[in-house]
Amino acid sequence: MSIIPATATTGTTPTTSSTKNVVDNSTLAGNFTTFLTLLTTQLKNQNPLEPLDTNQFTAQLVQFAQVEQQMKQNEQLASLVSMSKSAEATTALAFVGATVVVDGSTAPLTASGATWSFNVAKPSTASIVIKDSAGQTAYTGTFAGTPGMMNFTWDGRGNDGKSWPAGNYTMSATAVDASNQNVAISTEVQAAVDSVDLTQDPPLLSINGTNYTMDKIKRVMRYVPPATTPAT
Repeated sequence: MSIIPATATTGTTPTTSSTKNVVDNSTLAGNFTTFLTLLTTQLKNQNPLEPLDTNQFTAQLVQFAQVEQQMKQNEQLASLVSMSKSAEATTALAFVGATVVVDGSTAPLTASGATWSFNVAKPSTASIVIKDSAGQTAYTGTFAGTPGMMNFTWDGRGNDGKSWPAGNYTMSATAVDASNQNVAISTEVQAAVDSVDLTQDPPLLSINGTNYTMDKIKRVMRYVPPATTPAT
């Protein structure tokens, strides 16, 4: 297990799907058609000896133009919404396979270990408990917390030296200062985006089996391949 300050990291709160208004022209179009029918009927049946007042007729024509303009604006808005959704889907797809950092406490244990990040408010002593998906305690420990972001990497070994199998592990952390007063501490997890659900609005990213919207991503980490020695 190792704890290091989070200096060069670059990128779980369950998410909720936001909804968007759908432009519906049916009511407006119906009113437009009704207005046009009434205006035409009025012109056909007006008294030749007392024709429609010019001011009234002009006002009705203005209303006619306003309704027509509103229908065109709604069509353009619907087009903009469609383009926005397409751009959002394209952006979401680009995250597949990328390693990101999100708020949360569940991280996958792989051959390289499981990594969490902490954000500690002030100098303190932090206590951590790591449990597997069945709720069994795999590891407990304490460490000195310093203000700012710190990384904690668990090598998969319990307090008894036992190696735990690969899978998702959840960490809980608490911290107290020198006066034994509680100190705020938050956890983040680093993992790859497994898939994107484009049927949802907005699209949902699957990370460690949990869905997130893109606004939940705090950092994106660039993969740097290990250095190799040229063959001789």
